[in-house]
Amino acid sequence: MSAEKLLDWFFPRRCPFCGRVNLSDLPCGNCQKTLPWLLGPSARSHVEFIEDAVSALEYRGAVRGAVLGLKFGKKLARAKPLGLLIGQCVQDQLAEPFDLVSWPSLSGKHRRKRGFDQGERLAKEAAAVLGTRPTRLFVKEDRPAQSGLKDPAERRANVLGAYRLRDPEAVRGKRILLIDDVLTTGATLSECARVLRAAGAESVCAATLAKAGPGRARA
Repeated sequence: MSAEKLLDWFFPRRCPFCGRVNLSDLPCGNCQKTLPWLLGPSARSHVEFIEDAVSALEYRGAVRGAVLGLKFGKKLARAKPLGLLIGQCVQDQLAEPFDLVSWPSLSGKHRRKRGFDQGERLAKEAAAVLGTRPTRLFVKEDRPAQSGLKDPAERRANVLGAYRLRDPEAVRGKRILLIDDVLTTGATLSECARVLRAAGAESVCAATLAKAGPGRARA
């Protein structure tokens, strides 16, 4: 028996949305039928400084539970199936090839407190679907968490100037894809894209697992 099969025997994979034992990295059959998928124009969002932003699901119900379980419940096994869905969304919705795949990094303080960076985990899995590896482009100053801010203006002000590039020359003339868990107001992705544009990036697109509609709870 292979090491992978042994792990599945002792620690069976589970659907990240309902928790049922599931032999696939995709959602279980029932969730594939019932999840709030975003298709066609509904999958797209306008985000300043970003050419195209797409999301796979609406941020509600089991989708919200899956994201919160990853971020705050440290259910790290969910990163693979959730990242896989982001990668598939990119393949379905974005035709442009990308030179770099990255994510809005957590600040050092928040990463130490959480123990991991969920964006990095999701970007790794999404990038694998696209046949590449993610590159850490950003360093973030310590700021209050976006999840604690409700007003869009507050969220925008909170991230303004919070991100800088590790190596600005690395993004010049590049087509860049940003990966994140949830698109709420778009403030974080917009600020990262602004920094990339200022450094000479040719284009910036974004893909998230989910999109929060008006009035929906924030991640």
